[in-house]
This record gives sequence, structure tokens and C-alpha cells, in this order.
Amino acid sequence: MSKFHLLRLPLAAALVVALSACGKSADVPKAPVEASASTTADSAPPEGVTAPVKMDDAALKAAGIRVQVLQPSALSEELRAPGEVVDNAYGTTLITPRIEALVVRRHAKLGDEVRAGAPLVTLSSVDVANAQADLRIAEQEWRRVSALGREAVSGRRINEAQVAVDRARATARAYGLPGTATGRSNGEFTLTAPHAGRITEDDFVVGERIEPGKTLFRLVDESVVWVDAKMSSGTVPRVTAGAPATIVFNGERLPGTVQRSAHRTSDATRNAVVRIEVPNTPDRLHGGDFVEVFLKAGTDGSVANSAATDVTMPTDALVQLQGETVAFRRSATGTLEAVPVRTGEVIGDRTVIREGLKAGDDAVVEGAFAVKAQMLKSQLGEE
Repeated sequence: MSKFHLLRLPLAAALVVALSACGKSADVPKAPVEASASTTADSAPPEGVTAPVKMDDAALKAAGIRVQVLQPSALSEELRAPGEVVDNAYGTTLITPRIEALVVRRHAKLGDEVRAGAPLVTLSSVDVANAQADLRIAEQEWRRVSALGREAVSGRRINEAQVAVDRARATARAYGLPGTATGRSNGEFTLTAPHAGRITEDDFVVGERIEPGKTLFRLVDESVVWVDAKMSSGTVPRVTAGAPATIVFNGERLPGTVQRSAHRTSDATRNAVVRIEVPNTPDRLHGGDFVEVFLKAGTDGSVANSAATDVTMPTDALVQLQGETVAFRRSATGTLEAVPVRTGEVIGDRTVIREGLKAGDDAVVEGAFAVKAQMLKSQLGEE
């Protein structure tokens, strides 16, 4: 036998073995494989349905899951904003002369708390001296003709005297003087406090010549102060006048009331101002102090404005499951089931539930992700 024939024998044997293996594989029936696939598909839960899980109280506690009965509640939000104390403009008066004058002496100084009618500063003016003199002369003449009567003095003379005294009194009042002549006509007059308060500004010295309208004192009634809270323009409409507010200063909480919200947004900061009125008894807040402000705001800008049929629950208690927002409800048998819900406004850390849950339902308010994990684990085990 040639060398060529000897090489062909091993190749032929290998070919026979390969053909035999292919024939055996082709003879394997396919029906069992198809049956197995059908069985797996029948055992899986329908799409969109998650099997409920049952957990006793001990298991719930161990997993950090808390169940609570849902109740309809009025939802409000606490907004936080920086604020600055400003003087109550309705209780603030600028003490100014109405005529050019010279400062003769002061009766009050910066920081003093004065009562209504207390003397503040004495000034001197030539024009005031003339007004005082005219008033004294007019009053004397009026008293004289009034005492004589119409039998001795003509009606025209009486009328002229009356007009003269009225004019002199009006001039005196325009200069800030009393309506009647008092003391000598030396040109000195004293400015007094129109109301009780504290002197927060004092910008003059004795001997200084003061122009009309220059502020000598700033008198502030600090029994009530204002706080301007700076908030984003989108948040301001949710705060209404009359809403309660809390002012925190040096760790102390002071109650306040929203007076008004701004109708203008700052071009530079894009913030708006909400003004809050704060009783300041005893004296704690002063103009220029920086504080923290907490405000109550409702779902549409009014405090506690949720519908009576709505329930709320913590936003963390809502999870995404199979493409839907769901909450977990405990049934009468103690099982936890996923319930698709339609949500409303998100206020603070709570969300309004429009549909899916109602008042009286037992729902998971803490540990929702643990329940979701348990459901997914049970579903994978079944599959």
C-alpha cells in the first residue's frame, strides 16, 4: 500500500465520526424545549401587576417601615427667607425746622427715649422774632377792640383786628410756633416730640445754622418694627397679607404678620420684598438687624387651602414602579399592595394625593423603598 493511501485512512475515519454526531443531534426532539418555554411564560405575572407582600409588625419595624392612617388635612408650607429690620415708617418722624435758624441748645441726644411733647432742641431765628412780635401786637389789638364792643368801635375796625390776629397766628403755626403769643419776642422757639419714641439720628451741633427742612432728629416708635424679607419673585404670590410669620433673631422666635407683598421685582437680584409687622415689646429688634423669616404659604397663596377631600403624604413615600407613581397601602389582611396614584401640589416635604388613596386608608409613610425592594425580590423569586 502506497504512502498516499495510508494518509487517507485517518481522514476518512474522522469524517465518519463527525457525520455520526450530526445525525444524533438532528434526531433530538424539539417538543420538550417548546413546552419548557411555554411553562415559563405561563408562570410570570401579567405585565403591569406587582404581587403584594405580607409583612408582620415585627418585620415592618425591622425594615424601618411605618404605616399610618391617612387623614384629610389643610396643607401649608413654611417658607424661609433672609430679612432685615427696618423702622416702622408709620411711627417715624423727622424733626426739622421750617425756617432758617440757629441751634441755641439741645434737650435730647442720640439714643434717648422721649415722651410725647418732650423738648428736643431750641432754635433762634430773626423771622421768628418778627412773627412773635406781630402775633403779640395783633392779639393785644384784638383784645382791646373786643373789650370796647361795637358801640364804641366800628364794625370794620373789629373785622380788621380779627383778620390781623388770624394772620399772625397762621404765620406762627407755619414756623412751628404755638398759636398764641408766649414770653418775649426774642426769636427763640423749641421743637418738641410729636409722639413717644427713641432718637435714632442726631446730626447737628450747637451753634450750627440750620437750613429749612434739614433733619435734626429722627424719632422712631420702636414698639412695632417692620421686617423686609427678600424672596424669589415666583414664591411671593403664594404669601398673602395677614399670613402669620415667625422672626428668628439671636435664637429667639418672635411672632409677626405679613403686612403686604411687593409688586415689584429687583432688576439686580430678581428678588421681591415681603413686609412683615412685628411687635417689638420688649425692645429686641432695631433697624439694620438681619434676621431669618419663616412664612406660612398655602397651595394657591392662601394659608391652609387644600381641599377637604384631599389627603397628603410624605413625598418620600411615593416611588416609581413599572413606569407609574405608586404608594403602598395595607389591606385588611395585612398585605402591602402597590396603588397607582395621581398627585397634586408638592408643598414642602409633602404631596397632595388627588386619586388612588383616600382618607382612612392605611398607607406606608416611611420606608417605601424597602417595600418596593421586597416586592421586586418576591417577583424575581416567582419568576
